[in-house]
Amino acid sequence: MEHMDLVIKHGTVATASGASVTDIGIDGGRIVQLGGIMSATREIDAEGMFVLPGGVDAHVHLSSPRTGPGIHSWTDDFEIGSRAALAGGVTTVGNMSFPRKGEQMAEGLRRDIDDAQANSLADFFQHPVLLDPDETAMAQIPELAASGHPSIKIFLSFKRFDRNVDGFLRAMRIAADVGSVVLLHCEDAALMGCCGELVREAGLTEHRHYPETRPVVAERIATERAVGFCEISGAATYIVHLSSQAALDTCRGGRARGLPLYVETRPIYLHLERSRFDEPDGAKYAGAPPLREEQDRDALWAGVADGTVSTVATDHAPWTLEQKLDPSLGPAELRQGMAELETSMPMLWSLGVARHRISLARFVEVTSSNPAKLFGMYPQKGCIAPGSDADLVVLDPTETRVIDGADMHSASGYSPYDGWEITGWPKFTISRGDIVAEGSSVEGAPGRGLLVPRRPFERP
Repeated sequence: MEHMDLVIKHGTVATASGASVTDIGIDGGRIVQLGGIMSATREIDAEGMFVLPGGVDAHVHLSSPRTGPGIHSWTDDFEIGSRAALAGGVTTVGNMSFPRKGEQMAEGLRRDIDDAQANSLADFFQHPVLLDPDETAMAQIPELAASGHPSIKIFLSFKRFDRNVDGFLRAMRIAADVGSVVLLHCEDAALMGCCGELVREAGLTEHRHYPETRPVVAERIATERAVGFCEISGAATYIVHLSSQAALDTCRGGRARGLPLYVETRPIYLHLERSRFDEPDGAKYAGAPPLREEQDRDALWAGVADGTVSTVATDHAPWTLEQKLDPSLGPAELRQGMAELETSMPMLWSLGVARHRISLARFVEVTSSNPAKLFGMYPQKGCIAPGSDADLVVLDPTETRVIDGADMHSASGYSPYDGWEITGWPKFTISRGDIVAEGSSVEGAPGRGLLVPRRPFERP
């Protein structure tokens, strides 16, 4: 009998195909055995708990697109954000890599890889952001894909998109040819600009009017265009942080036609709705897109359950509460983003699986196996099988905590869910065989995280 580094015993091992009580043997950072007789230097008794694949959050912001710290920078960097991720059961993060002024995608990517290699505790991958579809950028898309970075992000919400729409569509055709996934932020810049002007002209200065500056129609129209771009270019298209029933229905139609179209939503759109902006500190809920109505929230839960929504990712981009509530900002200028890496998986478990809104299998798919497959990391990530990285979460379905963002790892100092009672939290988080978190206590040195090699897109 081979002696291993770690054995997890008596836990209910959950995968996208089912669940059973099985022991897991881990050695050299990988899973080496499922079931049977095994012994190890350390054992975890997981009786009464679930053993899940480590979370793969495909959408985080842990490197600022701006230079240097200050009031216009997000609070969390790779060290802080990856600690929050591990505490919440997320073992791999996908960061948005912005080139700075005068840079091309490859330069911004190299800087952010160096940053993550020096500071991240969790494994990571990067999505280069395409801001200007010039000839140099076009040439870099196949080069980046060949070197293990087969994804690019494009913002339909930036005015530069419509000024260069022919170039962006050409970029999607190139991405299709080389197996690069195209992530699209779907809000129409012109419509949002017009709506912001209408709000200002009407003298509406309170933060509760924020949703009126980024209405559902702006998301729906941009999503319709994105589906058209997907259909014509053939590129695997990943709609980020979808928030509304109207946009979801658009994607459902495209998927029904067999398009390689995938939908991501965020925890805030599953757990919160527009009336939150009526609260005195409602500006703290600002995200892009804004919170929608109750029927939108219900439609997204249905989409997670029926498979129309492929992934749940955080878009983790937190600010301090003081920054979010800055009184100098009008409705159209609110700072967007919040901390969710530490709460995303527990809340989806507590409010989804435990309440029978989604199955255990769907939980595994949207938090781990689907993003790993879509972004070329499966079965190294997102899978509990011999040969896979030993990225695992031992989740206690009976542990109840009251969320208090001030006591969590993010430097934002608050959570949009402060005071919520949530049941089902990670007891242990394991990354490549290392126990990196026990409860909310995170161990490990900055720089232990590795860049995950990725393959070109293959349709799941």
